[in-house]
Amino acid sequence: MLVLGIETSCDETAAAVVEDGRRVCSDVVASQVLVHAEYGGVVPEVASRQHLATVVPVVNRALAEAGVAPRDLDGIAATCGPGLVGPLLVGVEMGKALAYALGKPVVGINHLAGHLAAVFLDHPGNPAPPAYPHLALLVSGGHTLLLRVDGPARVKALGATRDDAAGEAFDKVAKLLGLGYPGGVVIDRLASQGNPESIGFPRALPRREDLDFSFSGLKTAVATRLRERGLPEQAQMPDFCASFQAAVVDVLVRKSRRALKRESLHDLLVCGGVAANRGLRAALAVAAEQDGFRLFLPTPKLCTDNGAMIAQAGTWAIERGERAPLDLSVDPGLPL
Repeated sequence: MLVLGIETSCDETAAAVVEDGRRVCSDVVASQVLVHAEYGGVVPEVASRQHLATVVPVVNRALAEAGVAPRDLDGIAATCGPGLVGPLLVGVEMGKALAYALGKPVVGINHLAGHLAAVFLDHPGNPAPPAYPHLALLVSGGHTLLLRVDGPARVKALGATRDDAAGEAFDKVAKLLGLGYPGGVVIDRLASQGNPESIGFPRALPRREDLDFSFSGLKTAVATRLRERGLPEQAQMPDFCASFQAAVVDVLVRKSRRALKRESLHDLLVCGGVAANRGLRAALAVAAEQDGFRLFLPTPKLCTDNGAMIAQAGTWAIERGERAPLDLSVDPGLPL
């Protein structure tokens, strides 16, 4: 089975062809980072226009690199939410147009389900996938979730952020520090050179036994410190970033360990853009060794938004018999 996946939920136009829900035949991503850098964040209208300009060339390149003619496809999968409504519409309309022209089935895919599927792809550096059931920590710019995964499309939310997502906190703090956009990668790089104990930033909800997250208070603590003391000197920036990153990572790891014990699970999948963070990956590896659970981390390339994960989730949906009508629309707040 050959499935084309189209991903346009935010600021990357991505398309990929996946065979039999495993083998990645092609994986093409057109980034808009340079376009949005001057604004310090993603501008939805600008992102929409960029997707309009690049979606056809990206899809054509994905088909060409896979050596697949459009008529050879068995189905098309497009992200229909959550995300930015304008960008989502570009990808969904592209998918529907192809499906109509080729007489092929089309399915709308939840972006978060795509992240959960990424670890199941055969890709250099990707681990063998976890067995069901397993726990998933999904951390990205827009979401921070703990999920019990009993199978494809069989997911139960155990905990979520009450305000800012972890990735959003990284990018907003990076902006406060003048580190540019996207700033999460810069914070991670600087943090590797700093002392995470140099500043005692708060950990949210420390005495609560639930599995929810909160990062707005941490962001406020950073803003208050900068307002009172000014930007750290260049030599102090690694310590500042390491201390902030430790405050985020500590909470993510602590809640994941708690969820594994409560659900009597032994496998932890970590996915989403923040799963590429080296500090988080290292801390989880230590926790896995201490607690005896198995850790599954997709290769960093598959942690960020890509079309292969949408094609993978789309393959499962088509195999389940799902088909979307040609009036398929988008939902920017689509729940998992």
